Amino acid sequence: MKKLFAEFFGTFWLVFGGCGSAIFAAGIPDLGIGFAGVSLAFGLTVVTMAYAVGHISGGHFNPAVSFGLWAGGRFSIKDLAPYILAQCIGAIAAAGVLYFIWTGKAENIIDATKAGAFATNGYGDFSPEKYSIESAFFAEFILTMFFIIIIMGATDKFANGKFAGLAIGLGLTLIHLISIPITNTSVNPARSLSQAVITQGEPLAQVWLFWLAPIAGAVFGGFIYRTLLEKKD
Repeated sequence: MKKLFAEFFGTFWLVFGGCGSAIFAAGIPDLGIGFAGVSLAFGLTVVTMAYAVGHISGGHFNPAVSFGLWAGGRFSIKDLAPYILAQCIGAIAAAGVLYFIWTGKAENIIDATKAGAFATNGYGDFSPEKYSIESAFFAEFILTMFFIIIIMGATDKFANGKFAGLAIGLGLTLIHLISIPITNTSVNPARSLSQAVITQGEPLAQVWLFWLAPIAGAVFGGFIYRTLLEKKD
């Protein structure tokens, strides 16, 4: 049960900190943190929670990571469903809190017809720079694949585990720097679902891609590390 609470709180913090920075701080004229700041915020959420609760649950905070670690032989299939449920509940709870705070300003509304509304992910007209569904899928697939390779490499028993959280957090920062203009960056189905549930409309209709592409990429990344890169005893 402690593992599931760790996943709940870790995913809550990832969505609250990462999406919260995009919603509240990215677009302030002259003082906004912009793409780079949002990218760093997502990375910092992972770094902080990796060291805070990673030793309890493994610090997945992401259904795609759980699938990838299963494919890589690091995670039991019997724990997949409970972890994913805890992650999704944590993400949706964070999105709900963000929405409550957002509505505290009278003129704040969520326009579900615009790309990136309430930090949602999207493709086509709902991509920040209007990238196609094919571009969005391929970006999410490749970036999640490499994210899993980074995670498995940084947490390998032959690696320096003290710096694993930092490497993983910086990896997520880099991923966001690359792909915010393409999809507003998912690589995390729970993060995508949580914002789309609040926003509704087309962002919710498109959320399937942000489950399928990251999970497929993660499984491929786990398989690659396990078969081609992992050092055997």
